[in-house]
Amino acid sequence: MSPRVGRVRFARLTDLAALGELSRLSQAPANGTDARVRSLGLPVSASAVSVFSLFRMPLGAFQPHDPLYVYEDEHRLAGLARVERDAHRDEWTIVELDAIDHGDAGDIRLRLVQHLLRDAGHRASRVHVACADRDGNVELFMQAGFARYGEERIFFRPASEALPALPSDAETTDARIRPAAPLDALQLSRLYAGATPAPVARIEAYRIPDWERQATQWRVPRSALTPILRFADLEGFVETCPPPATEELSAFLQVAVAKEDQPHYLRVITRPDHDPSALIRYGLAVIGERTGAGPARRDRDAMRRDRGIMTAVRTYESPLDRRFEEVGFGHLADVSILVRETLVRVAEPAMVPAVQ
Repeated sequence: MSPRVGRVRFARLTDLAALGELSRLSQAPANGTDARVRSLGLPVSASAVSVFSLFRMPLGAFQPHDPLYVYEDEHRLAGLARVERDAHRDEWTIVELDAIDHGDAGDIRLRLVQHLLRDAGHRASRVHVACADRDGNVELFMQAGFARYGEERIFFRPASEALPALPSDAETTDARIRPAAPLDALQLSRLYAGATPAPVARIEAYRIPDWERQATQWRVPRSALTPILRFADLEGFVETCPPPATEELSAFLQVAVAKEDQPHYLRVITRPDHDPSALIRYGLAVIGERTGAGPARRDRDAMRRDRGIMTAVRTYESPLDRRFEEVGFGHLADVSILVRETLVRVAEPAMVPAVQ
């Protein structure tokens, strides 16, 4: 086979129709299209949740500073790479990597990744990606210098499952649940460090200012589903430890209520010896209250529009996955999470005693 003579370039507005078709093909069953398209396989099968609508690909809510690359060959687009840029942490996340497979899709996708890594070297400290372990995805990124540091299980709770009622203020206080505040940053950092293996914590390298950000700016901790948080209203809640350690936190809950045609989102961090079931049920009740789908309001139009709830659980966070299954979540997919450092880490300068 002769080598490809195509080129990688930034996408243009005139590419919109071709990009939309390529992105849709990447989510279609392999036997349902003439051209098979290799993709990241995120986050679940197309029969369960529409990934195209989940991330509104490719340009529905595209930000001006988000890079979008295409592979053009003989005036046709054969590949697409979309990146989401986090300006607060100078990090990029690859949220889409597609290529039409005529025997050389692997080479097309590798060239796209190499091109965006060259750009990221000037503008980002690291590049993240999450992908299903199929179609050579993991091997492709490891060939490009990425390191796999974890795996996540994706769970989905269908909209047909009833949501619990929001507890009263007194019941919430008795359960030691309250909204998270910027002053919780140090305790959140300690909670994360206690629930996360040290090698993973060093790789993700969250700082106190990352935990201080609230509302739409608060997008840590990272998961395979982080890109959908751009299209949601974010809230954070904490569960404090029982007396006498009332200043410490037992668990953290991140709730994202979707503003678009996509599932809602829950994320929980908990101490290994704590049962977060009450906090999970509280998160479900918050979603029901915010959307009008809870038992107190039963807004049937809202229930028909509801797309269910998703969550991601790291493999080392077990038995947290069992707690989600107990409240109606079902396992959908397993994904790998990888990262590529674009800067060289060096030791911080420090003062040393002078020797005379």
